[in-house]
Amino acid sequence: MASNAAAPFWRSAGMTYITHSNLCANLLRNCLKEPYKSEALSREKVHYSISKLVDAKPQKPTIRSDSPDE
Repeated sequence: MASNAAAPFWRSAGMTYITHSNLCANLLRNCLKEPYKSEALSREKVHYSISKLVDAKPQKPTIRSDSPDE
């Protein structure tokens, strides 16, 4: 059943939900006062490991960091 309801405003703006969510989270973190702001910014960093497969065997993993600072 097709609905004629309005699309979410983030979709109308040409964003995905993840983009909208990240934008709102960044705005909220920047509005916080210290010491809460520095705590929230430190939790924003993401660390993950990548290991490549060679001949169906995993190689030594490398640790990566994905943060806005870098």
